[in-house]
Amino acid sequence: MPNILITGASGFVGGAVVEHILRQPLVDNVQLLLLVRADDKAAGFSRIINNLKKFELSEQQLALITEDSILIGDLAEPENFINDTRLDNITQVINCAAIASFGNNPVLWKVNVDGTLIFAKRMARVKGLQRFVHVGTAMASMPDKGSVFYEDMPDNDHNEDLVQYTASKRAIEKLIRQECPLMPFVVARPSIIVGHTQFGCRPSSSIFWVFLMAIKLKKFTCTFDANIDVIPVDYCAMVLVNLCLNQDIQHDFYHISSGEEMCTPFHEIDTFVAKASNTKTIIDEYKQTSYQDFTGIRKQFKNILGPCNDKIILRAIKLYGGFAELDVKFDNQRLMDMGIPKPAPFRSYIDKCVTTTRGQSISELMMVDFK
Repeated sequence: MPNILITGASGFVGGAVVEHILRQPLVDNVQLLLLVRADDKAAGFSRIINNLKKFELSEQQLALITEDSILIGDLAEPENFINDTRLDNITQVINCAAIASFGNNPVLWKVNVDGTLIFAKRMARVKGLQRFVHVGTAMASMPDKGSVFYEDMPDNDHNEDLVQYTASKRAIEKLIRQECPLMPFVVARPSIIVGHTQFGCRPSSSIFWVFLMAIKLKKFTCTFDANIDVIPVDYCAMVLVNLCLNQDIQHDFYHISSGEEMCTPFHEIDTFVAKASNTKTIIDEYKQTSYQDFTGIRKQFKNILGPCNDKIILRAIKLYGGFAELDVKFDNQRLMDMGIPKPAPFRSYIDKCVTTTRGQSISELMMVDFK
């Protein structure tokens, strides 16, 4: 029986991983241990259940999670949980936990690198461990502008990280490979995770607000034809579970991405947002604009976007605009070779993302990414 430890289960990706497992017909044959930050098991259990309810699981499915499924701990302080004897019975790990903020979170490196390495070293000592799947990010490769980044390519050391998040993700991959060479370690690097094919942005509004903001402003740093490599969180979760349980894994690194042919042009996002919102597209008004030019119109943000902090909006434009300018695609041939289906195209569920964010301001939606 697989005994799977999932970290980050109270978050977006980790929650989707648990959702995927709970929906499987053979779920009774899987044992779950969920790492969660909380004062005690009762509080941790409550956090997990409240997160899973966003995925509209049935009461019967939610009942498969109990307080015995909870491991209280924080990667910022791994010494407080790594001695739990239940870890010795784990057969698989899906490590989703991280500080995923693009903001200046003071504990980002402590969690994403230092604490994660201590945790990985602990799990490397588990005799029955069959797989440790670590969730990274495709952008850690520091791709060249306008490129397709293939899975057999080395990360670009001639480019700079736009945010510390990507730097931390690349660093921990390298450290775990160096210090846990015998651990069955597999890295999954997702591209841009936006929404859920069934529940839109109810589980999280992460990143989707960037598209809404650019459409409302009628300008952004990328061209209107720029390709966006977007995947839904439920597809990402399905792949992570597959990499976790599949006995025939040929590589130690995989992109989870749209692939070279299925990226979504920004103008197509505008078209489907307009259709779902019953508004006009901005095709005749859109302008590619530099970050410097945005600083000159910052006083107009509140009139266009509603109540907001212009400094935070400018920071968001600088960070996300930098990624948008890259116009990069990530090859996913290794998943295709495994027989994994292609992800649902972003346009097929944009309407659900629009519906589930209706009535919320850009400022409200973006806070999930500026923790």
